[in-house]
Amino acid sequence: GDVVELGCFEGTSALFLQRVLTQMNADKKLWLYDSFEGLPEKTAEDASANGALFKGGELRASKARLAKNFVKANLKIPEIKRAWFYELDPSDLPPKVCFAFLDGDFYESIADSLKLVWPAMAKGGVIIIDDYQNSALPGAAMAVDEFALKHKLRVQAQKSLAVIRL
Repeated sequence: GDVVELGCFEGTSALFLQRVLTQMNADKKLWLYDSFEGLPEKTAEDASANGALFKGGELRASKARLAKNFVKANLKIPEIKRAWFYELDPSDLPPKVCFAFLDGDFYESIADSLKLVWPAMAKGGVIIIDDYQNSALPGAAMAVDEFALKHKLRVQAQKSLAVIRL
């Protein structure tokens, strides 16, 4: 399978992923997805004591800037799809995914990402979700925990990440 990242901003994680694929000489492709509109609006699941942080529209980036960062790093530009996660459907993903990095910050974005990548995940694949233990973003953990319960998955917390191994 291929590697996907949902929520790539300007590419910090994506650059790392592409470097690893290049160094491993892996026959895998990197696929990136982002609205490039910044964060969506919060829902009730995202309410926290740090409520003033992470507002809709923040963390806006541009697809051009993302691509430029790959050129600057002398790395192959991955497949880049501009869309909100709820707008994507399975045909937007590669047929098989071996590694998914989900960085949607909010409940609905993480829930949508998990629903989207789940059917494409290869046996032995790994899903990593950012902000799992971030108190300012409680919706991420809620979405992961609900999904894991529904699919009887074990979630391993490592720092602020949730790791699901298939």
